[in-house]
Amino acid sequence: MISALFAGIVATLVTVAIEKWGGLTGGILGTVPSTIVPAAAGMYMVGGEAALIESMAIVPLGMLVNGLFLTVWIILPPHLSQRKRPLAITTISALLIWTFSAIIMLKIVVIALGENLLAINLGFIGLLLLILLSVIINWKNTETPKGKHTVSPFVLVCRGLAAAIAIGFAVWLSGQGQPLIAGIAAVFPAIFLTSMVALWMAQGPTVPRGAAGPMMLGGASVAVYAIVSIWSLPEFGVLIGSIIAWLVAVIGWSIPAFIVLSRRNSISDSVS
Repeated sequence: MISALFAGIVATLVTVAIEKWGGLTGGILGTVPSTIVPAAAGMYMVGGEAALIESMAIVPLGMLVNGLFLTVWIILPPHLSQRKRPLAITTISALLIWTFSAIIMLKIVVIALGENLLAINLGFIGLLLLILLSVIINWKNTETPKGKHTVSPFVLVCRGLAAAIAIGFAVWLSGQGQPLIAGIAAVFPAIFLTSMVALWMAQGPTVPRGAAGPMMLGGASVAVYAIVSIWSLPEFGVLIGSIIAWLVAVIGWSIPAFIVLSRRNSISDSVS
């Protein structure tokens, strides 16, 4: 219940940040580690270090799957301008890509672990692939506009409730399975999904499409947090370990990513 409520608040803040500051600032700074913090702490307190390692090591690969989910929101909408219900088509397509990719990824993980590949190694592989995908998607300078329409408090509450329900289901699912399932459920794109749909409905397709790339790049901080937490939580305890992992993810990834994209966009704007 607490995780669902927290996720609902985060999802609302992310969409507000994107609408107010644009896709670059809102997309990157709005995707700093949030729901992963209580998830990692809970898994460690309930299952111990072994469960923490296995669950968090899968998170970078889960974020890679989320990257593919966001890629659909970038690539598909321009091809649907003449189609009816483009939002519904994009949403369903993105969820199908996420589902199939998650299933394939889990099968690969099970095989890799069966071959005695260390879980932490899978985490680093997932992080490197996520960074590669994010760089490719963000290589070309794309428009990251702010929202033009005022959003009512009622709509904001609806956004938060939708995200809370989605992440609540993911948390429930994680409680029904093994650590691997818990890891992938922890990175179910509930916040990405509700943010993309809410932004599209309020501002049209351009705003969420412009935010998807920065959100993907910024979301890599969640993968960084997961890897660092494998070491920091057992070493320093839940509270201090969580703070250390969060600071490393934000200072070591989120802020540099924001600076790089900001400078890239400034150079591109000055040239054009």
